[in-house]
Order: sequence, then structure tokens, then C-alpha cells
Amino acid sequence: MSEKKKNKLIFIYNADSGLLNTVKDFWHKALRPSTYQCNLCQTTFGTFGAKKEWKSFINTLEVDTEFLHKDEFLESYDVQDAKYPSAYLLEEGVLRLLISQEEMDKVTTTTEMEDLVSSKLK
Repeated sequence: MSEKKKNKLIFIYNADSGLLNTVKDFWHKALRPSTYQCNLCQTTFGTFGAKKEWKSFINTLEVDTEFLHKDEFLESYDVQDAKYPSAYLLEEGVLRLLISQEEMDKVTTTTEMEDLVSSKLK
């Protein structure tokens, strides 16, 4: 099995899944962006989806990636003390926090998010 398949970088949005939540989040970001609670969404998504530069960056990573809403993360991994947004690295079955909520919340641009992810994966 290749190294890429053994490890997975899991990003968790500070939002729940579902159509109603998606619509609510869309309007919240559009009308009151300064109060929106998910800096991962804020820096990597535009109005209608992931930013092109973010998608390109993710495709260059040497690790598989997964993007989950907080309810999906809890259902799949049962990390009760997780804070969002954040990112975890799953290495050979062991899940560890890679980027904390505090670190993610300090980021203000897509480039900064990319730099943070790159530095943590080294």
C-alpha cells in the first residue's frame, strides 16, 4: 500500500451537514461574514464552492484528504473534545490533532491556510 493511502488529512468545518445548514451558512457568510464561525470555510471557500487555488493546493498534497462537517466527524471518529474548525491526521489507524482551532482561526487568507497545512505536514 502506498504512503498516500495509509495516511489521511481530515479537515473539519465548524458547521453541521445538511441542506438547511448549508443554506443558513451561505446566508450567514454573505450577510455577516465577520461573525461567521468557520475560518476554514471563510478562507478556502468562495460564494459557490472551494476556491480554485485551494483545490489546486489540496491536489498537490502527498496525503489523502477528507473534508467533514462536525456532525460527520463525530459520527465517524467520536472525538468528543474536538474543537472546530481543525484538522486531524490519521496515520496507520491513529488519529492526532494536526491543526488546532486556535491555529486555524489566526489564518486570514487562503495562502496562509496553505502555508499552515504545508508546515504541519513536514
